[in-house]
Amino acid sequence: MSELVTKDLMESVLAIAEQAGEAIKVVYHRDEAVQVITKADDSPVTEADHAAHHVIVDKLVSLTPDIPVFSEESESITYAQRQTWSRYWLVDPLDGTKEFINGTGEFTVNIALIENNEPVLGVVTVPLKDQAYVGGQGVGAFKVDQGQWHKIAVRTVEDRALIVVGSRRHGAEKLNALLQKLESAGYSTDMTSMGSSLKFCLIAEGKADLYPRLAPTSEWDTAAAQAVLMEAGGRVINTEFEPLTYNRKESVLNPEFYALGDPAIEWEALLKS
Repeated sequence: MSELVTKDLMESVLAIAEQAGEAIKVVYHRDEAVQVITKADDSPVTEADHAAHHVIVDKLVSLTPDIPVFSEESESITYAQRQTWSRYWLVDPLDGTKEFINGTGEFTVNIALIENNEPVLGVVTVPLKDQAYVGGQGVGAFKVDQGQWHKIAVRTVEDRALIVVGSRRHGAEKLNALLQKLESAGYSTDMTSMGSSLKFCLIAEGKADLYPRLAPTSEWDTAAAQAVLMEAGGRVINTEFEPLTYNRKESVLNPEFYALGDPAIEWEALLKS
């Protein structure tokens, strides 16, 4: 159990994420087109990503000066440095940059606290909706709507009817094969596609049951929402059914994984090939 995670810390990190969201909205609501730069890994980055990054890093350093910050937009942080960290902030200042560019509104701000390779606190804000999802180890998982905190938990699946969430951009072939497998096992599936880490959050609040991610993601894409889902009673595991962990290798790419709801379901028997 993390000795650092408290409701007060969760509230402070939420306030930082909301300030970053305000910086993103300034760019999003401008009349002129957003300028997009393509990074070395072919992913897009915008002025909004950088604005949110600076807000978050500055505020986290002020809040917890002894805890390092690793952001998607950080530069010159090597694995030789990171591997010595037992505790650090892992940040995606704007998760869903493609959704931001395309105007869908399905983008988030993600801030996670990692301790001993595990996410123990997570904040995911949805800037255009004034909503957030917050989870802290031993404190609980919450949806914050218009400033009101409501405790959330994964749902119990009834009548073998699964609500599956997935990416609208990645891994369609593998996902379709998995849906066929679930239906062959006697489950009906209702599929919803959306962007960013909101897919985890839907499971955490009991509006979905399964998020199979069978295409690449990075550690900052998943950590905050994983913390929320774990506190809501769910799990995030790789395809070998081992917990998704962080900062164990030089690459920040995650393996393929499943985000799971209802713990009563025999997920391993259902999903493992």
